[in-house]
Amino acid sequence: MEKEAKRRLGREDWIQAALETLFERGVGGIKVVVLAERMGVTSGSFYWHFKKLQDLLDAVLEYWENHLTDHIIRDAREFSGTPEERIYHLMEQVIREGAAEPDHAISVWAKTDVTVNAVFHRTVERRHAFAAWMFAQAGFEGEDARTRGRVMVAYLMGESSAGLKANSDWEKLLRRHWRFLVGKQL
Repeated sequence: MEKEAKRRLGREDWIQAALETLFERGVGGIKVVVLAERMGVTSGSFYWHFKKLQDLLDAVLEYWENHLTDHIIRDAREFSGTPEERIYHLMEQVIREGAAEPDHAISVWAKTDVTVNAVFHRTVERRHAFAAWMFAQAGFEGEDARTRGRVMVAYLMGESSAGLKANSDWEKLLRRHWRFLVGKQL
C-alpha cells in the first residue's frame, strides 16, 4: 500500500512495462506480479486498468499496431518536404522514437498465437503498402517502388532490433542507407 501511494500508474505505464518485458523475455515473461515489482507498485494497481492479463496483452498488441505504426504514417503523410525527404523523415523518426523496437518480439509472439499472427501480418503489410506509396511519390514505378518499400520496412525492423541507435553515428549511417534506397540506380 505504501508503494502505491508514492506512485500512481496509468494504463500506458502498464502497456510500456509489458512491451519492455516482451522485448526482454517474450510474451511468457509478462506476468502481473513481475510487472508490478518491476514498476515498484503492488499488483492491485494493475486491476484498476485491466480485468485480466489477456486484456493487457490485447492492449499491448493494439498499441503496437495502431500507435507505433499509425502515428509514423500520419506524420509522414503530413510531412511537407520532397518525397525523398519524406522517406528520410520516416526512417529517422522510426529509429529515433524506437517505433520498430518491439517488432521482433511481436513476430516471435505471432508464431505462437493465431490472433497475434494475423495482426502482425496485417500491420507489416500496411507498412509495406505505405512505403511503396512513398517510393512511388519519389518517382519509382510499380515493382521498383514496392521492392524499395519492402526493403526499407525490413531494414527499419532489423536495425531497430539490432540497436542501430546505440551507435554514436547512427544518424550518419541512417542517411547513408537512405541515400542507397532513394538512389535512382541500384
